[in-house]
Amino acid sequence: MKLAFNLADWQACAPGLSEKDEWQAWGKTTADITISAPLAKSRHLPMMTARRLASGSRLAVDCALAILSRQQVDALVFSSRHGELEKNFRILSALANKESLSPTDFAMSVHNSAVGNTTIASKQALVSSSVSAGLDSFAQALFEVASLHHAGYPRVMLVDFDGLIPEFYHPHLGDEILNIPFAVALLLEAGPQIECETAPRSTSDASALPQGLAFLHGWLSEERTFTLNGERMSWCWSRQ
Repeated sequence: MKLAFNLADWQACAPGLSEKDEWQAWGKTTADITISAPLAKSRHLPMMTARRLASGSRLAVDCALAILSRQQVDALVFSSRHGELEKNFRILSALANKESLSPTDFAMSVHNSAVGNTTIASKQALVSSSVSAGLDSFAQALFEVASLHHAGYPRVMLVDFDGLIPEFYHPHLGDEILNIPFAVALLLEAGPQIECETAPRSTSDASALPQGLAFLHGWLSEERTFTLNGERMSWCWSRQ
């Protein structure tokens, strides 16, 4: 199956990377991110809301609000492999220790917490969806974006994000996972600017970057073609 989009705008945040010129420079080099680098402070998110959100959700909402402040957006799709794992782990730990649950953690533990907080903070009742599909969460969210385009929503913002994975889960992650909070927001329209087709996965395609970050690096590299890893297939991108 082929997907095709025009990329109208983007915003991203990760450790040590927040300004567009920083990301542009990163896109021209190897896709390394310093895990210990500081995160930029939220610029568009109210402080009280920022304090209630987990690390990845805070970045996702702030990036989404940045685009909403300068662009017309018709619908939202948020994708996250691990969702609100930080909040859920705190809830499970409290239950295991027979402690009282935090009402804030409970309220913010659902998978659509980030996209819900985006619509609340922006005061826009936008059509929204939240996707989780393992390693392929970003790629599968693109099908949701394409479906919204066909349903008559011309400008759809896709926000791919994840937060810090609690240490308890680290033995089960494998070496291929880059454990950082990040968010990549893309404003997508239907069009031929960049196309994607699937192919059998090659073991030589290994990359530690989550798909959203890997896509942004490929886009900023200005290479004509680049490939993203999936669980069972590769997502092969080409630009016009």
